[in-house]
Amino acid sequence: MLAGKLNPDGRRSQRLRCHIRGTLECIGQRLDVRILDISHSGMALQLEGWIEAKRGAMVCVRCAELGRIDCTVRWYRAGKMGLEFDQSTNAVAQITAYFRNFHQSLGHT
Repeated sequence: MLAGKLNPDGRRSQRLRCHIRGTLECIGQRLDVRILDISHSGMALQLEGWIEAKRGAMVCVRCAELGRIDCTVRWYRAGKMGLEFDQSTNAVAQITAYFRNFHQSLGHT
């Protein structure tokens, strides 16, 4: 997708629904989570409890499908959290590999 172009829901990246189990780490706290959807730029989580994290906080998500991904909190409300992936080479490679190996329906554009 071209930069500046938005999907009908106003987002820049197409989201793919999923149900991946993992853990979220923030400031020494660890919490079980379920990844609800994922795109090339971020993900939405369902949290299985409460964690002290505010918009802009750096967090880490770990799961078998993605490995360790460093992210920034974009929003957190009602037991759900939106994360933006760190744009490091490692994170980009992990997300690209995930879509190539697990979800070929979203091509990287």
